[in-house]
Amino acid sequence: MRNLPFQTGSFFKAACYFEASLIILAVLLGWIADINPFQHIYFSILPIVYGVLGTVPLFLMFLSMQNMQDESIVSIRKFLLDTLGPNLSAYQWPHLLLLGAIAGLSEELLFRGVIQPWLEPAWGATAGLLVSNLIFGLVHTVTPMYAVLAAVVGIYLGLAMDFGGDRNLLTPIIIHGLYDFLAFVALMRTYRAGLPTAS
Repeated sequence: MRNLPFQTGSFFKAACYFEASLIILAVLLGWIADINPFQHIYFSILPIVYGVLGTVPLFLMFLSMQNMQDESIVSIRKFLLDTLGPNLSAYQWPHLLLLGAIAGLSEELLFRGVIQPWLEPAWGATAGLLVSNLIFGLVHTVTPMYAVLAAVVGIYLGLAMDFGGDRNLLTPIIIHGLYDFLAFVALMRTYRAGLPTAS
């Protein structure tokens, strides 16, 4: 039997702990840079609506990639299905929703809450957006194409933070978390559909 990155029973806790540790990293880097990672989170209806609607283009992109036959896209699809599929299939949608929410919160606090605003004063808004998401892409390098796609998604999330004219980190947090949840569910269902059925 092929070894998996995590045993199925420990995957959920390990993934949650890893993502939650990024919140600690964001707070630490924020302390060094004198930036409060939570300072641009404002709860109101409009950023929530923007977040839900902003998830749609990303998830449509994800769904469209399920039918692409380009070798680099196929390799991403196979990697995700082989590594995440067995682990995600052991859980139900509430677990996946929680995991997506933690990932959305932690990664957005780190990259859009600290790193992007840390770079902007010295390098300008455009360079801050691009460089912070180059880093975002690099830390998601499971394949070269995946890194490129992650960087592009990161730029989208960075722009979403300022959508409507007022900076609000809640919008990319919702987009990121909801997108991850939907992608997790899609991967889980695809993996389960490929399992042999009992006669």
